[in-house]
Amino acid sequence: MTEKFIYDISEGDASMKPILGGKGAGVAEMMRLGVPVPDGFTVTTAACVETMNNNGEWPDGLREQIAEGLKRFEERTGRTLGGKDNPLLVSVRSGAVVSMPGMMDTILNLGISDDTVAAVAAEADNERFAWDCYRRFIQMYGEVVEGISGHLYEDALSAKKAEKGVEGDTDLTAEDLKELVAEFKQISDEALGGAWTTDPVEQLYRAVDAVFRSWGNPRAEVYRKANNISRDLGTAVNVMQMVFGNRGETSATGVCFTRNPSTGEKGIYGEFLTNAQGEDVVAGIRTPRHLSEMEEVLPEAYHELLDTMARLEGHYKDMQDLEFTIENGKLYMLQTRNGKRTAAAALKIASDLVDEGVIDKAEALRRIEPAQLDQLLHPAIDPSNTAKPITKGLPASPGAAVGGLVFDADTAAEKGEKGEAVVLVRYETTPDDIHGVLVAQGVLTAHGGMTSHAAVVARGFGKPCVAGATTIKIDVEGKKLTIGDHVFNEGDVVTLNGSTGEVFGEALKLIPPRINEDFQRVVAWADEVRTMGVRANADNFEDASKARELGAEGIGLCRTEHMFMAADRLPAVREMILAENAEQRATALEKILPMQQSDFEGIFTAMKGLPVTVRLLDPPLHEFLPNYLDQALKVQELELTGGDAETLAKERATLAQVKKLHEQNPMLGTRGCRLAMLYPEIPEMQTRAIIRAALAVLDREGETVGVEIMIPLVGLETEIITQREIVDRTVKDELAAAGKELDYTIGTMIELPRAALIADKIAEHADFFSFGTNDLTQTTLGISRDDAENGFLTAYVADGVLPHNPFETIDTEGVGQLVRMGVDKGRSHNPKLKCGVCGEHGGDPDSIDFLQTVGLNYVSCSPFRVPIARFAAAKAAMDQQ
Repeated sequence: MTEKFIYDISEGDASMKPILGGKGAGVAEMMRLGVPVPDGFTVTTAACVETMNNNGEWPDGLREQIAEGLKRFEERTGRTLGGKDNPLLVSVRSGAVVSMPGMMDTILNLGISDDTVAAVAAEADNERFAWDCYRRFIQMYGEVVEGISGHLYEDALSAKKAEKGVEGDTDLTAEDLKELVAEFKQISDEALGGAWTTDPVEQLYRAVDAVFRSWGNPRAEVYRKANNISRDLGTAVNVMQMVFGNRGETSATGVCFTRNPSTGEKGIYGEFLTNAQGEDVVAGIRTPRHLSEMEEVLPEAYHELLDTMARLEGHYKDMQDLEFTIENGKLYMLQTRNGKRTAAAALKIASDLVDEGVIDKAEALRRIEPAQLDQLLHPAIDPSNTAKPITKGLPASPGAAVGGLVFDADTAAEKGEKGEAVVLVRYETTPDDIHGVLVAQGVLTAHGGMTSHAAVVARGFGKPCVAGATTIKIDVEGKKLTIGDHVFNEGDVVTLNGSTGEVFGEALKLIPPRINEDFQRVVAWADEVRTMGVRANADNFEDASKARELGAEGIGLCRTEHMFMAADRLPAVREMILAENAEQRATALEKILPMQQSDFEGIFTAMKGLPVTVRLLDPPLHEFLPNYLDQALKVQELELTGGDAETLAKERATLAQVKKLHEQNPMLGTRGCRLAMLYPEIPEMQTRAIIRAALAVLDREGETVGVEIMIPLVGLETEIITQREIVDRTVKDELAAAGKELDYTIGTMIELPRAALIADKIAEHADFFSFGTNDLTQTTLGISRDDAENGFLTAYVADGVLPHNPFETIDTEGVGQLVRMGVDKGRSHNPKLKCGVCGEHGGDPDSIDFLQTVGLNYVSCSPFRVPIARFAAAKAAMDQQ
């Protein structure tokens, strides 16, 4: 039996989203509820997927099913596609399962032609309207279906307006539009090398196929990767009867939200345009009017829209994003979906809906994406700022952005990927700009409103956006921006305030983010649910304090090598390295010990009452010494200039030691516990500093931290036996000398595959495991992170060789299985073994979801990712209940 690929709108409902897509399921559900929607049918996502998997060939039966669906559609409406009397005009729109605003293609007014335009004009009693529909169709069909460059049509439209001495599209008369249609047809024929098909049914087939193809266009691919949306989902195609917002001043089109998508506040939020089609609003070509103004011009439709908005939010129990058209005063709803929102809005909406009794806490948590919280942890403009804005637009997406101006998405992407801070400025952004928006600090547009493509996409990605700054003048070719008397070139720095719409002609000081009440409240709900602890990676008092403020339950990784890198420490460290015997080395270490103790005291004070895992020195010693080539040149210069003998001897000794310590691959050389095996004085000194600091804080504060000492890079059982004995003996010496008692544990960092493979043996000598998944990924995949990320890794991810960067999201099939093995083997010999992860994966929501299944006690991440990890741990626990 042939699979069913076509569903009439009346056959669907909201539960059919996986096969009808978001738009199709939403329209079907509205029809089921009695909300006025245009009739039509939906081509399923399965049809798209089969076409995609079959090199663009449609599955058997699809063409016939579309023909049958069209026949039923024509019978229901009493109209015929291509008919000279009562012609049926349709829209052909994409509809992904997961909302991807503006990323795929749409064709409007399909069915209008030389044969039907007169009937359309007669029925509407508006000749200008009919020819306006016709010119729009030719342009959209030419661009989307036939692949003709859009600027050819835009240039002709601009030339026609200039010829007629008018500014707006709406100022062109019916005769002007007739001329424009003739020009558009000629442009199309010349571009194609012959006349295109005028058969409307064939045009429909080709339009459906074009929407299928748009699922794989570059901007859609970029958007999916940025939002972790599977390519295998495909898109549905919605074929619906056209309703017209461009039939005159009693017609309109618009977009609205049932709550403010930037702030989450209740209120009227939306925009509309009279005498316009929907693309005019979302494309940002015309700056629309605020929805509240619609009450003056179309009062009945306005109040019906408000009632419908309330009804749909109540039905879906979430903030809705709606598209509507008013045709001669009659309201039609074209779409409803859960609206894209900023993180601040997501938290407020979830919190308010709980207070309103609409949803419970668990549902509120499910609706917020952990990665979204990152948006709230970005800086804002210092409120003490006294600079005057040079212009102001619409506050389309909140936050602050400072960066050099760029005028096209390709340049933004190129500079952004190099780490440069850029602000993308455009007349209006199009979906094709997505790759530039993704890396830009913020977006500034001259046209468009709060619901334009630029605004919606920026909000979705947490990018500040100022839209509709109508006073700016952009010279794309000359790469210049003019605002009043100010002229800016590419690279000149500006500051955007997406919360107020202000633009400043300089780099303003930014301040750290402030956690609001909604944030604290919702993340506290997450703490009630999660089963994994969340710690932070912190190496100083400031980071430890910030981590605690953001809810960290301890420190999972304190790197001691960062303390050695300080300028005032390096002389003593180099003295230790250059020591010729153990006695000299011990003398140097005595100088370092109080410095280390002071650092630990600061961290332990910030974290008193909580556990702190201190990793003993890990990196190769050559990192503390000068670069070999630089040192060789320094010695050569002293030799050539006749420098004093003592200095020359000292620099030669340093050069000799640098050469001696040089390794071809130092990350797999003398580092971690290997260094401590050669120089046991180092872990002994560090252990003394840790214990003395913990006791000092106990004496001063009345409580101290839970001391956890971690031995790095263990791969052999002998290594942990030897190193544990050094640490244990030193701790006992210090406690005996102080006459005090202190609880402490000794564990190891599992960051080599061999360590995971013999975890049962290692666990006999460890109180805890902390998986260093950064190095475990490097050693398991045989990939040098820095080299790979600057080389082949980007291409691997782009080409689908790897599903994602394994240093950002854990490789569950490889590295993840070693973590699971390490936990299982370790606990088989030590049931009380505490296990955590301290690599960057500890702050990644997708990795946390996997790590929950492993049975870890905690994850540890950078301080500003602690709230994200708390939230992700809660969602992971809920998903696996």
